[in-house]
Amino acid sequence: MISLFARKRKQNRPPAAEVLAAPEPVSEPAFEEEEPAAPEQLVFSAGSAIDCGARDYQEDALLTETADEAGVRVVVLADGMGGHAAGNVASDLAVRTVWEGLRARIAGLDGASFGTLPAMIAETVIGANDAIGGHVAENPATRGMGTTVVAAVLAEGRIFWTSVGDSPLYLLRDNSLRQLNEDHSMAPQIDFMVKSGMLTPEQGADHPNRNCLTSALTGDAIPRIDTPEQGFALEAGDILVISSDGLQFLEESEIARLIAEHRAAPAQEIADALMAAVIALRDPEQDNVSCVVIKAETAAVSPQEIAPVAIDPDSLSRKRQLMLGE
Repeated sequence: MISLFARKRKQNRPPAAEVLAAPEPVSEPAFEEEEPAAPEQLVFSAGSAIDCGARDYQEDALLTETADEAGVRVVVLADGMGGHAAGNVASDLAVRTVWEGLRARIAGLDGASFGTLPAMIAETVIGANDAIGGHVAENPATRGMGTTVVAAVLAEGRIFWTSVGDSPLYLLRDNSLRQLNEDHSMAPQIDFMVKSGMLTPEQGADHPNRNCLTSALTGDAIPRIDTPEQGFALEAGDILVISSDGLQFLEESEIARLIAEHRAAPAQEIADALMAAVIALRDPEQDNVSCVVIKAETAAVSPQEIAPVAIDPDSLSRKRQLMLGE
């Protein structure tokens, strides 16, 4: 029996202009929203990794930075599509626009106004979509480009995010891995068909439409957007992974095992371990892969702060060729 967490093949996606209409949801949101609670005093450390995989070009882009002196952390990851001439442009535009928008907005926040973060993050993502639309209008040859995005802010013991597309936001807690954000691809609907007996597990795992997106940033109206109103309450010891779907060439059980095995290590070491495992697959169809690992620890702990792979918004395109061991 083939696992439902089959390797993803992003090259089977349709062009961004042909993003499929979103069907009615077949399951509950990726997590149940919790009642607001007194936030635990947490500090966050991060590490990141990025690799071209088997491609000769890179369409992923990422950034992780602290946005203010209070330690509010911003993570933005985008997985572009549209080919060498446009996918990297879309992902770069998304990361730059979201980061610049959030940095400006967070500078004026105080503790009493963190409740406005969900709307702020969503506004910057919509702004990134507008930027992509403007670029396409000025450069018609790039029509059809697009990108997924996960834009996250860690503050007040919570993670707030907006996501569009199928780039996952994972949480490892008590050695159990789950995806917090929505999957805007056909995979949830196909999995529902498997559970309902309409498809066999093998048919579901290898379905040609499995990775077709139901939402993406293309410059047109965004079909679906995931912005929880309260964010998600974190606990000391939680480990978060935001990645492009290239990481899902690994089985989720293997992702969970690797994170748990390295949970006592710095965030950068966990990111490197995940990337090394992907590279070790030597899959000839390996997609671009990028990931950001965030560790939540009590404020009494001083986590080792690792400089992320790609933090300079002026040189994202040139921070793409990380090869482990170099």
